[in-house]
Amino acid sequence: MSEPVPEAAYAPGDLVVTYLHDPPHHTRLPRYARGRRGVVVEPEERTPLPDVRSQGRDDAPVEMVYAVRFAARELWGEGDHDVVLDLPESYLRKADHDER
Repeated sequence: MSEPVPEAAYAPGDLVVTYLHDPPHHTRLPRYARGRRGVVVEPEERTPLPDVRSQGRDDAPVEMVYAVRFAARELWGEGDHDVVLDLPESYLRKADHDER
């Protein structure tokens, strides 16, 4: 019997902030996007966390990956376009009201 698939923690339109951390190992969270605000475009799929897989381990947690849209101005201080990154759930947290 298979386990039920948990629902996505974030929905399209949710405001999120990426975690501001600098791990001593591989991460798929680009440095320029750490600690930045974005908007969830959509949940995409569940996949093993690449941070753990890149260490050659087979115990990577399976997480939902989200397409998250960032204003270029939020990432680099300038630009009128948007950038969309595919980010695992553990890289995100809901934005507080004062972070909007």
